[in-house]
Amino acid sequence: MAGAVDLSGLKARAEQRSAPPTRPAAGNGAAPPPPAGGAPTGGVVVDVTEDTFQAEVIERSMTVPVVVDLWAEWCQPCKQLSPTLEKLAKEGNGSWILAKVDVDANPRIAQMFQVQSIPTVHVVVAQQPVTSFSGVQPEAELRTWIAQILDALRDRMPGIAEAEARGPADPDGAAEPEPEPEDPRFTAAEDALDRGDYDAAVAAYEQILAVEPANAEAQAALAQVRFMARAEAADPSAVTAADAAPDDVAAQKAAADAELAGGQVEAAFDRLVTTVQRTFGEDRDAAREHLVGLFELFAPDDPRVTTARRALARALY
Repeated sequence: MAGAVDLSGLKARAEQRSAPPTRPAAGNGAAPPPPAGGAPTGGVVVDVTEDTFQAEVIERSMTVPVVVDLWAEWCQPCKQLSPTLEKLAKEGNGSWILAKVDVDANPRIAQMFQVQSIPTVHVVVAQQPVTSFSGVQPEAELRTWIAQILDALRDRMPGIAEAEARGPADPDGAAEPEPEPEDPRFTAAEDALDRGDYDAAVAAYEQILAVEPANAEAQAALAQVRFMARAEAADPSAVTAADAAPDDVAAQKAAADAELAGGQVEAAFDRLVTTVQRTFGEDRDAAREHLVGLFELFAPDDPRVTTARRALARALY
C-alpha cells in the first residue's frame, strides 16, 4: 500500500508549533497536518504525539523501519495486539521502532493515516508508508511479517544491520522473568477471535462467565467481541441512512456502532442520547440499552462515558 497515505504535510511543518489541536467535527474532511518537533528519544518503543511525530516517526524512518501502532484505551483488540508488538520491538533491539499513537488524543495523526478502525498498524520507511494491516494478528504471523520487512530493507537501511549486530537487548544482564501461565479458557477465546470466529469467541467468554460471573476481564472482552461482530457486519452507509430517518431506532443503533468503530465516540453517544430523548416505550428502552452496552466497552471513569451518562440521565428524567 505504498503511497496510500501522504505524510508530506507533517514533514513540511517540522519547524512550526501551534496550540494543542481540537478534534474536528465529523464530516469536515481531512484535518490540517499536526505540528512536529522535539528530538527522538532513542527508545525502541515510544509513545508518539502530534508534537513528536516528526522526530519519532518521520526522522527515525530514515535509518530503520518505524511501525506505527494506532490504538485507543477503549479498544480491547488493541490491548491484545500492542503488548505483542512491544515485546517484538524490544527483542528487535533497535532494528525497527514501535511508535504508539493514541488516536483519541492525536486525531490529526489518525486522519493523516485515514484510520477506519483500530487497531491499525502502518510501517513508515524513508518518510513514506509502505504497508499496513488492521485487527489482531497472532504473534507468529507478526514475527514473520516483521522478518520479511527487515529482509527486504536490510541492504538499503544500514541501521537494521547495526542493531542486529548488537545482539538481543539485555541491558541489565538479567534473565527475563518467566511469563505467567496463560489461562486456556482465554486462549481458546482469543484463538477464535484471531480466526474471525466471533460466535466461538462469544461462547468461550460466556463459558468463563458462567463459572465466574464477576470476571471483569471476561465481561469486558465479551462486550468488545459482540461489538466487533456488529461493526464488521455494519452497512457503510449506516450513518447516512440514520440521518435520513431520525425516528428509526434500529438505524440509529447501527449508525452509532459505525461511528464508534470509526473512533467517533462522542458522536455515537450523542446520537443515542438524542434518540432516547425523542422516543418512548420500547423504542426508548432499545436505544437506552444499546447505549449502556456501548458504555461497557470503556473504562467506567472514561470522561466521555461520564459525560454521556449524565446526558442520558437528563434525557430519561
